[in-house]
Order: sequence, then C-alpha cells, then structure tokens
Amino acid sequence: MSRVHGIPAYSAIVPTHAVTNQVPPLPETNTVTANPALAEGLRRWAGDAAYDEVVALGERAGSDEAREWAVQANEFGPRLRTHSPRGERIDEVEFHPAWHELMRVGVGAGLTATPWLAAPGSGDHVRRAAGFMAWSENEQGHGCPISMSYAAAPALASTPALADRWVPGLASRTYDFGLRPLSSKGGVIAGMGMTEKQGGSDVRANTTRAVAIPDGPIEGGATYRLTGHKWFCSAPMSDAFLVLAQTDAGVGCFLVPRILDDGSRNLFALQRLKDKLGNRSNASSEVELDGTWGALVGDEGRGIRTILDMVASTRLDCILGSAATMRAALVRAIHHARHRSAFGALLVDQPLMQNVLADLALEVEAATTLGLRLAHAVDEGDTALSRLGVGVGKYWVCKRTAPMVAEALECLGGNGYVEENGLARLYREAPLNSIWEGSGNVNALDVLRAIGREPLAVEAFRKEVQLGVGHSAVLDRAIDQVDELVALATQPEGVAGARRIVEHLATTLQASLLVRHAPDAVAEAFIASRLGGDHGATFGTLDAGLTATSARTIIDRAWVR
Repeated sequence: MSRVHGIPAYSAIVPTHAVTNQVPPLPETNTVTANPALAEGLRRWAGDAAYDEVVALGERAGSDEAREWAVQANEFGPRLRTHSPRGERIDEVEFHPAWHELMRVGVGAGLTATPWLAAPGSGDHVRRAAGFMAWSENEQGHGCPISMSYAAAPALASTPALADRWVPGLASRTYDFGLRPLSSKGGVIAGMGMTEKQGGSDVRANTTRAVAIPDGPIEGGATYRLTGHKWFCSAPMSDAFLVLAQTDAGVGCFLVPRILDDGSRNLFALQRLKDKLGNRSNASSEVELDGTWGALVGDEGRGIRTILDMVASTRLDCILGSAATMRAALVRAIHHARHRSAFGALLVDQPLMQNVLADLALEVEAATTLGLRLAHAVDEGDTALSRLGVGVGKYWVCKRTAPMVAEALECLGGNGYVEENGLARLYREAPLNSIWEGSGNVNALDVLRAIGREPLAVEAFRKEVQLGVGHSAVLDRAIDQVDELVALATQPEGVAGARRIVEHLATTLQASLLVRHAPDAVAEAFIASRLGGDHGATFGTLDAGLTATSARTIIDRAWVR
C-alpha cells in the first residue's frame, strides 16, 4: 500500500461488505397472464382469439427490452426544432428511437382506431382496451397519441367525407412517422387542440376564430381559416388534429392536417413544448394558428357536441391508463415485499404489509374490471351505459391513482423514492389522467348534467348495478341509495355534493361488477371497505379479521408468478 499525503491509496476498490437483503430486478413477466382480472375479463367479453393476440402483446410489455425503451423515452425526452439549418420554419419534434419503438408496437397491436372498423359486437373494443392496459403498464406517455388516434374516429364519423379519408389511416397497424401528405402515409396519428390560456376547461370561452373560405386544398367538409393560440396541444407531431374555434354560429370543430394534399405545410407554429411534471416522453405544446386551413367536422356551431364524441373515448382511455399505472405500481410493491425481509420475516408475510398490499390490489382489480366492462358497452353499442359509466369511472379511477401509487411507492421505503425501480416515474405520471379531459370538478358536473338530461343513461346505469342485487346486504343498500343520489343530482344542492354522488355511483358499480366477476375474497373485501365503512382514511386499513383470512389470496391473485 502506498500513501498520498498521509492517506492510504488503494490500487483496487475494497468492498466493505457483502450485499444482502436487496431485492432482485423485476423479472420479465407477461402483463396479461400475470393479471387474472385482465385475462379473465378479456376472455369473457372478447373471446379466445382476442385473448391470444393480447397475450402476445403482454409478453412484449413485460420484457426487459420494452422496459428499457420506457426508461430511454423518458430520460431522453422530445426536443422542439422550430427551424431548419437554412432558417426555414419547420416546427418539428424529435424523439429518441425508443419512443418510436413504443409507438411501433402499440400501433402494430391495433391500439389506435382499428376497432371502429370491426363489426359491432365483435369484442374488438375490449381486445383493444385490454391491449391498451397491458402495453401501457410498461410506459404511459406514448399512450396519449395512441388514445387520441383511437378517439378521433367517432368524432369524424359525423362527417362521412372526412371519415372515409382519414379513419382507414387512423385504423392502420403501420406506424409511419414523419410529416407527409395523407396519400403517401401507411398510417396516421391524430392529436387534439381544445383548451386556450384564458379558458382552460371552459372551451366556450375560446377566442380562436374560424372564417369560412370558398374552397380548400383538401376534399371533404366545408373549409375554413383558423387564427388563434392553443394552450395545450398534445402530440404535435401528429398528422392531423381536431381543433375547436369560434364561428359565426358558435364553437365549431375542425380537422387540421399538418401537411396539405399538395405537400405544403399547413400553418401550425409550435411555440414551445410544455415542461410537465410527468408524461415526459410525450410532447405537449403551445400552438399558434395564423390562417391555418381546417375542414369543418359536424355542424357549424356544434363543435363541442362533436368533439365530445372524441372526449368520451379518451375518457375511457383515462380509466384504462390509470388502471395500468396502478397495476405497474402494485407489481413493484408486491415484488419488493416478496423479497425484502425486516424484523426476521419477509414483508409479504407480515400482517400490516399484507393489509396494505391487499388493499392496493382491490383498487386495481376494481379499476381493471370496470374499464373492460365499459369497453364491452362500446362494443355492444350501449351508448347509454357508456355515457354515464365512463363519466363516473373516469372521475373515480383517476382520482384514486395518485394516492394508490404513493402508497405503493412507500412499500419500498427509500428504494421507492429513487428513479431506478420505475416507481418515481409512475408517481409523476399518476395525477395526469385525473386532469386530462376534464379535472375532477368538470367531470363530476358532467355526470350531473348527464343524469339530468339523459334518462336512458340513468336507466342503463341502474340496470347494470342492479345485477349485483342479492349478493350482499351492504351492496344492496348501496344500490338502493343510487336512486336517492340520482334525484339529488337534479337539485340545486346537488352541485356542491357532486363529488360524493359520483364517488358512490362509481364504487357501487365497481362492487356490482366484482360480485359477478371476481373471487369472493376480492368482492367481499371491496364491499366491506368501500361501501360498508370498514376502512380508514388511508390504504392498509382493511378489517384485521378479513385480512387475516383473505389477504394472501388477494395478493397472490394480483400478481401471478
């Protein structure tokens, strides 16, 4: 040993101790077969062929390769290029190659508009919903353009000439990145531009103007020039966008392509990319429109009604994406508990940790089953059930995601707070879907409006929850209370209590589904805790007697090794 300034210098690193009791890396897993709630719902509502297809996607989603794509796409986020080296305005966004791999697999798996071309009742919306959850469990940011490309199709259906041109590209399983005319693309992606800086969710306050012109460079639909600023435009490298703007008749909805049919660039200036809390792999931007060409979708002055057809589908994806985020967090928490020891025993064998993990697992199974049931309603053309069911589900499932992921992170202690295991990224992602497509108040008030204006939606919801009658006295009381809350929702005093009304509707619907489709241990624990009042203010406060008998059953079902 030599000495430098009196300090020993070592020619090699000397280990201070052997590493013990550290959790091994998360093993490769199939995000479908390891998730019985997802696998069973997929088979139930979509059939064996859809199951086999989504299982193959689940194998990709749980692979080390796909996980590395997720890490890279978030570490090396999108970059805005406003000008070319020659000074030309190009307004393009560059992505890491990992982003394109994620998109390629997602589009190739038919997670965009493919189901809208399938026959009604085919189960293809359930296939797609299960695939969206299975694939999003790995990485959530790229789910934004995937979701909007799925959701644009029903909005475009109001204008057949536009639908005929664009929906086949939105339904393509070919990911074809790059700004080129529609005619030269193997597949296209859609985005959306609704909100503005002065209005936010109040889109009727939009100031972007649309002025009709005699003709335009693209066939199909009346043509306009749009001028204004969009505060949030997601996925700005999409091929086309649905945009709201004021017309003489009121707010209209417009299809705005990035590239016109003659190959020229539409006026679509990206002012900046948003520096977001999470969702960092995905580009969100501010956009300036200055005489930008657009085609009217639906009727002039009825743009909000038109774009709500898109919002209904993206709200369903908020449920699916939140369920996938919670599921990813739960898997990491269970994995840690199965391998980490404290005070002489594995964490998973300790009663209090079992209480926490079982409680988290209940939340995930309820969200997963609800999301698949609502996708089944879309398959069946049951717009009445989906109208109210998606509203209550979007509010509740997305609200539960942030505290659920926080609790899962805490299961790992300090190890959960560092980036390496992925929970930190999930924690940043967790609030997003509760904000996107209407934050809590907006969503709750929308449910109240649906109750007041759409009696068929109320009746469809009532019929669905009543399928759970007779399984539990607690659930029966909750179902009876639905009618009282529906009546309250139509009264002035119901507005201030909107969140409580929607919460009860959501948890009652989830409980009704679980008594029909989940094991007794799951259904009984969910009803006792979510409807019976046998629960504290935080996760991990299930009844001690219940967890002593059922916790390991619930935990082991949540992630099948």
